Amino acid sequence: MLKVFDPRQLGHAPEREFHNGGWADYAETPVRSRIVAERVGDTVPARDFGMAPVERVHSPDYLAFLRTAHDRWVEAGRTGDAIGYVWPVVGRRPLNLSRIDALLGQYSYDAATPVAAGTWDAAYWGAQTALTALQPLLDGEARASFALCRPPGHHSGADYCGGYCYLNNAAIAAQAAIDAGKRRVAILDIDYHHGNGTQDIFLDRDDVLFASIHADPATDYPFYWGHADERGEGDGVGATLNLPLPRGTGIEAYLPALDTALAAIDAFGPELMIVSFGADTFAEDPISHFKLQTADYGTIARRIAGAGLPVLIVLEGGYAVDALGENVDAFLNGF
Repeated sequence: MLKVFDPRQLGHAPEREFHNGGWADYAETPVRSRIVAERVGDTVPARDFGMAPVERVHSPDYLAFLRTAHDRWVEAGRTGDAIGYVWPVVGRRPLNLSRIDALLGQYSYDAATPVAAGTWDAAYWGAQTALTALQPLLDGEARASFALCRPPGHHSGADYCGGYCYLNNAAIAAQAAIDAGKRRVAILDIDYHHGNGTQDIFLDRDDVLFASIHADPATDYPFYWGHADERGEGDGVGATLNLPLPRGTGIEAYLPALDTALAAIDAFGPELMIVSFGADTFAEDPISHFKLQTADYGTIARRIAGAGLPVLIVLEGGYAVDALGENVDAFLNGF
């Protein structure tokens, strides 16, 4: 299995986030990727596919914001990381804004996703990591590959960041596969949190199926998306499947949901599957509440591999740092 990791992703290192009513140390730290890279071993760096595949998913104004946000923050006389404090709940529309405070609200949706000095470079190379891992699947040279992406991506929409995510690595890879001639692509999101950005990007599309198994948004982030009645819009009706599960879910209840998702993927008839894999479903994860154990990741992976499709695995969340390498390795070994 090709495993791709680019150290340039480590430059993203915000100091803190606003969480549960107060400042907290930033949870999505560079050490997460270092631990996984050391555990899985034999990684290769990313190739540079340029901006074109990124621009196929993200809007030009959002990309311009993300590239310049921290510089604008510093130019405004601020120190530390750029972070928003006001968001347009209604009437969100394109506006010719210039103040960095306004732009942060326009292009983000939470206070847990600051833009640091190294954020753009890290996010760019995260997207290139996913594209590099995708290539052997498109060329027919591999059946499974792993993109050790950081920052994660599945909460990022076409024109916004949130949930520690800035560029949507899985969506960029899915669109690149479509552009390379794949008629249908399935994205299976098995992070603890719903991949609202991925769903949003493909919500009205009938060539990309988005299936997600996640914590019930009635109790867990991102709250406003990922409910079972969200099935797509327009041409995309039926190409979105949300399978929310309650806190405390263990492997016995998780596997039937996985079987439901895999049956929907089989019925969709994709030529490629992208798995947004988050190890924050682990029982000891500090910000999540499922009860999966390390051995369960191999079981889940074997069921996914049984679908018989080429699979690109893209890393999303997972914050039990001491166990993260072992959990990711167990998942990869299942393939």
